[in-house]
Amino acid sequence: MPERKDDMSIAPLADVEPIPDWAIPPIEGFTADDLDRLPGIPPHTELIDGTLVFVSPQTRFHALVLFLLHRELDRTAPAHLRVEREMTVKLGRRQRPEPDLVILHAHAPSDMMRTFYEAEDVLLAIEVVSEESEERDRNRKPQMYAEAGIPHFWRIENVEGRPSVHVYELNPVTGVYALTGVHQNRLKLGLPYDIDIDLTEIGDPRP
Repeated sequence: MPERKDDMSIAPLADVEPIPDWAIPPIEGFTADDLDRLPGIPPHTELIDGTLVFVSPQTRFHALVLFLLHRELDRTAPAHLRVEREMTVKLGRRQRPEPDLVILHAHAPSDMMRTFYEAEDVLLAIEVVSEESEERDRNRKPQMYAEAGIPHFWRIENVEGRPSVHVYELNPVTGVYALTGVHQNRLKLGLPYDIDIDLTEIGDPRP
């Protein structure tokens, strides 16, 4: 009598989209100029150390903080400065991150087809920390901004649904950022200009 074998079914492999050719880096890595040449690249793609970094969907906290800061910073900015959001900054041949907000010198280029700014255009870079970008926002990006000579950096953390703004200034001697304060309910500063923002205005943090 033939031996009975259990009937075992193998689930077919799910269809997997092939990696597009543009996503495969050259041996030496991508360059900052490649971001403008790669076809089909997703919006808000960054270049860090020659590697493409793709952005995850934005949380409501992230969106509300950016809306509040952009509105208030733009409202109070002096004539020699301007505020923009989600524009890449070319820091070097293989570095082109995209800060969430930047304060620019008013003489920075303003043509409508521009896709990036140079480091010398930027007075302040602001990053709102997300779960997927914690390491970059807390460590690698501030290191890059400092090395490029950007004078001011803010890192914004989510503390129980409220923004906690960590304010840094560049030490011109050491070339690294020094923490000058942490602000949770009210952001009141004299640099890079007179700023007074009620951080609780982002709304009710309860779900």
